[in-house]
Amino acid sequence: MSIDIGGMRIKYKDKNETFLEKHLVSKEPFGQFKSWFEEACSRKEILEPNAMCLATVSPDGHPSARFVLCKGYGKDGFKFFTNYGSRKAKDMEANPNVAATFYWEVLNRSVRIEGQVEKLSEEESTIYFHSRPVPSQIAACTSFQSTPIESRDVLCERESVLEATYMIPGKNVPKPSFWGGYIIRPVAVEFWQGQRDRLHDRIKFRKPKNGEVADGKLLHEGEDGWVFERLSP
Repeated sequence: MSIDIGGMRIKYKDKNETFLEKHLVSKEPFGQFKSWFEEACSRKEILEPNAMCLATVSPDGHPSARFVLCKGYGKDGFKFFTNYGSRKAKDMEANPNVAATFYWEVLNRSVRIEGQVEKLSEEESTIYFHSRPVPSQIAACTSFQSTPIESRDVLCERESVLEATYMIPGKNVPKPSFWGGYIIRPVAVEFWQGQRDRLHDRIKFRKPKNGEVADGKLLHEGEDGWVFERLSP
């Protein structure tokens, strides 16, 4: 028997707090993301503003989603790091099309990204790896992500061996070959802001289709090769 939770509802923003086209701080998605992300970072209630839900699809068409931490963003895309043996990595190897969503509940806002992933260079992955705390570096070496294990003790034993080897001043933990970064190259970025009456605001930036021309009514010309449009909630 299912449990009815249909009555769960919170109030979003009032009608005087709408997100209109005139409120865009940039006519391309990265500048607009920067504005919203910095506001999210300024709110102490949001503990991990860089957390994003990454969705991938397996070779046989099964989707999966998980939270990862965005470790860099800019006009080149959105970066994150993971184990190359993980389910997500195997999915992305077979199908580079992904989606990612940031959700900042306190602000009643989310940003949804669609694009293709590419691996970061070994050099960039290594630089980031060694910027992490040493225990985190050791943890990355310890876990063969997504593989079954008998118990947590297996991980603890591996970790203990690596700690004895590398928790020494001046000793560097080598980045494992099965660990590194990716960048999402967006083709679409949608900005959502919730409204109390559920007539939410949605403004989507995307790359224009071949021959598509912005008419200034439904489709607006942006910057850096982007167009944007308002979507029905």
